[in-house]
Amino acid sequence: MSVSGATGFKAELAGMVEQIKEARSHISPPPTENHLARRLSTGGQGAANLRSMSLDPTMLPGGIGIQTKTTPAIDDDEAPSASQEWTPSSWHTKPIKQDVIYNSRPAVELALAKLERLPPIVSPYEICKLKNSLKEVALGRAFLLQGGDCAELFDYCEAGTIDSKIKLLLQMSLVLIWGANKPVVRIARMAGQYAKPRSSPMEVVDGVTMPSFRGDILNGYEVNARTPDPARLVQAYFHSAATLNYVRAQLASGIADLHKPLNWGLGHVKDPSVQNHYASIVSSITESLRFMRTVGADTAGQLETVDLYTSHEGLLLEYEQSLTRLLAHPANHTPPPPAPHSPSAATSPPATYDATTHGYYNTSAHFLWIGDRTRQPTGAHVEYFRGLQNPIGVKVGPTTLPSDLTELLDILNPSREIGKITLITRYGASRVATLLPAHIDAVAASGHTVVWQCDPMHGNTHSTKEGVKTRSFGAILSELEQTLRVHKEIGKSWLGGVHLELTGEAVTECLGGSENLDEGDLSLNYTTYCDPRLNERQALETAFLLAGFMKGEEDKKNGLS
Repeated sequence: MSVSGATGFKAELAGMVEQIKEARSHISPPPTENHLARRLSTGGQGAANLRSMSLDPTMLPGGIGIQTKTTPAIDDDEAPSASQEWTPSSWHTKPIKQDVIYNSRPAVELALAKLERLPPIVSPYEICKLKNSLKEVALGRAFLLQGGDCAELFDYCEAGTIDSKIKLLLQMSLVLIWGANKPVVRIARMAGQYAKPRSSPMEVVDGVTMPSFRGDILNGYEVNARTPDPARLVQAYFHSAATLNYVRAQLASGIADLHKPLNWGLGHVKDPSVQNHYASIVSSITESLRFMRTVGADTAGQLETVDLYTSHEGLLLEYEQSLTRLLAHPANHTPPPPAPHSPSAATSPPATYDATTHGYYNTSAHFLWIGDRTRQPTGAHVEYFRGLQNPIGVKVGPTTLPSDLTELLDILNPSREIGKITLITRYGASRVATLLPAHIDAVAASGHTVVWQCDPMHGNTHSTKEGVKTRSFGAILSELEQTLRVHKEIGKSWLGGVHLELTGEAVTECLGGSENLDEGDLSLNYTTYCDPRLNERQALETAFLLAGFMKGEEDKKNGLS
């Protein structure tokens, strides 16, 4: 971007923020009863309607924790059926969890209208390319690595931070390729992971009760910035676009060129035997790359760059709706098969477009997931997600009933398109053996083919006696190992991927690992604004150990051990 272009970009963003603030300044405080105006738009057309709501009296103005009443024309207790028409705004007719109330609806409308006019951040071609790759994962022919920050901050939109994540994911993927003997699909929790669900709408900071920090897209971490601000919606778009633009530029410029030597930095590993083991893996990877270069196996340029996709939790539906576009299917689009037992899919389109040539793509990211707190089959988030062309994930936790899981699959993927759904299990190390088998059996009986991905982070969070939130490296590794083993023992599925909260920085937020971090070390560099992350050494060690598990299973299958 030229200097003049950058200046214009900053000026437009500043102008939008000022317009939103000006609109907000002329608005009186929101009513405390029903009939707040809510936006109901379809694919870029700004329309408004009234949505009846009941506010929780314990909440502050501009807070979180609203209980919504939906229009009586639709039964909220019933999941959507194949005959119910979907639009990007049909989620407004469903009850919603983790909703947000702003002090000024006109300011929100101005921000959403701006988002609707802005160009897509990702393209349908990229989205379909990822979905085709995830089909290979679902069929056991590839492995999925997904990782990044718990709560991405606008401040992370800078070169050094982005570079460190790209390099870490690249190194981890090479280790996993060695272990799984399969291609690895890389997805970053980056360029949009700005919203976070919270278990409580309020929290206590230094003895003061205030609205919880919900991520930079909604409010700030500072005490005086906790009121949700609609100007942050537009800022989130531009920070996402700038981050992804830099990622693409770096990949095109050779940051992932495997002709270049990689700095594996194993000096932190204190156990000599473990260090030697890791070093032997690195040597094997290095020799393999050297051999490919020597025999000319990289003449097509496969070693010069990699694909890196973006993802985030689709939590803030007004933002996601504003970036959902009706677009022509790209050349690499594979039409899904007809839904079984039904002449039409649950995402049956309105008569205004031809579903064989066009579809609704969420252009804010390549991959989005539904969180454990918002996956109700009759809820707003599931309603919104069921109409997207994007591949999507669903968090599966201890409270997920097997019957609910199969119902979700039927709603979100009625045509049973392979590669469409990734189930992200997050039980906790002590619960894997008792909970995962029933979920595997239910999915197998349903006829759906999904990507099974393990999130060993969220179920293993605890607080120290000083109240510091942390995670144990040993518990994280245990959940991964148990999940891999349960899939193998049942024999109806396989572990297709791992989902980690990590950073390329030398933070001290999770206990254990080769550095043997203990509770006294947490204060050295504890920088997360939400959940604790693996640092770059712990993340790479996780890849080494998981690769070792998979390599052992592969060798057993081939009679090598």
